[in-house]
Amino acid sequence: METVPVTWRARLGRATLDTLVGVAIAAGALLSIVLFVTTAYFIVISVIGIGFLALPYCTRAVRRLADLNRRAAAHAGVPVERPYRPEPQEIEKDIVGWMRRCKWILTDPATWRDLLWLLLNCVVGLAGFVPAGLLYYAGEGLFLACGLWQPVAAGGQGRWYAFVTVDSWPAALAAGLLALLVLTGWVLLSPLVLKGYACFVRFLLGPTRQSQLASRVQHLSETRSGALDIQAAELRRIERDLHDGAQARLVSLGLQLGAVDRQMAQDPEEARRMLREARSSSVQALSELRDLVRGIHPPVLAERGLADALRALGLASPLQVTVVADLPDTLPDPVESAVYFAVSELLTNALKHAEAQRVEVLAWCADGTLHVRVTDDGRGGAEASAGSGLEGIRRRLASFDGVLEISSPPGGPTVMKLELPCALSSPKTSSS
Repeated sequence: METVPVTWRARLGRATLDTLVGVAIAAGALLSIVLFVTTAYFIVISVIGIGFLALPYCTRAVRRLADLNRRAAAHAGVPVERPYRPEPQEIEKDIVGWMRRCKWILTDPATWRDLLWLLLNCVVGLAGFVPAGLLYYAGEGLFLACGLWQPVAAGGQGRWYAFVTVDSWPAALAAGLLALLVLTGWVLLSPLVLKGYACFVRFLLGPTRQSQLASRVQHLSETRSGALDIQAAELRRIERDLHDGAQARLVSLGLQLGAVDRQMAQDPEEARRMLREARSSSVQALSELRDLVRGIHPPVLAERGLADALRALGLASPLQVTVVADLPDTLPDPVESAVYFAVSELLTNALKHAEAQRVEVLAWCADGTLHVRVTDDGRGGAEASAGSGLEGIRRRLASFDGVLEISSPPGGPTVMKLELPCALSSPKTSSS
């Protein structure tokens, strides 16, 4: 019984927000006819070489309005992706560049679908006024029921409301009851109106199968390039660590053993001292090799899994780290490794750059996706600029179709959200 008022309060709040969004949609529908006529005009005259200067600006305005309607569709629970082809990276800033930009616009099928949407939206978008109209009509009935009918009835005629002539208090009461029914309809119908409009937006402004495939190919090309760069950097790091560390010590160890062999007959005491040094060098070389292996794939991941590995990171950090992890044991090794090193670098950044004191790490799997959220109480202002560690994390995750979302306002807190598919081609098989 106590949840009913909360539910209706939430519905009233949702209906109010839907009404405001609907008014914005209807206002955009009035703007659609202007943009349609303007854009169609410049497309026509661009064919004869006149309108290509203004066409990119018109297209930018159209796509901005379309993006706003996609956001409105997402508010109604119908997410709509952008279907546009990527803009050419290198376009000259001269008349040739402008013509290349216009060619890119005119050869994009989404441009023509936007025009069709503008034309139809002039009518369909006006449905956004329906929630506001219902709310206005309900308010009118309630005002009449409160006594507003009396000045009108004093002139000799009543005020019509629905099918009731309001010229007396009984009629005003009937109008009030009808207004409550209209108000209930406003609460229940507003989300449905917006969802119906959202489906219309997704049908015309959403990506086609062809554009989805093109976007997927582009994403795979970018992530493949990033994965190759990461792999090359890792190989260079391993080669450098081997050359400067373990390899140098092993070479030194060989020279020491050769000197021991020469000193064995002449000076046994000196030979024993050199053997002790050689043994110490071998221990250091073994330690460096172990550290190198840990940098490739930490043993804690193979022995205890990602959840315990994240807890080990928290215990090893100087910060006050709270780790809450609810993860399966069937995550692929590359995914575990990527998440482990990403969280490790985020903890390092929180210590060195954010000046944080406390960090919270949450990790869980839901709907086939591995979610990790790292929150710190540092000073904020973190950005994934080119060449930064965060951009490196983003590129590493993109190799697994993963994403990194950053929320770091000045003053904090900083929230890093990592999302990766829980499975690649096949799950990891546990060793017997």
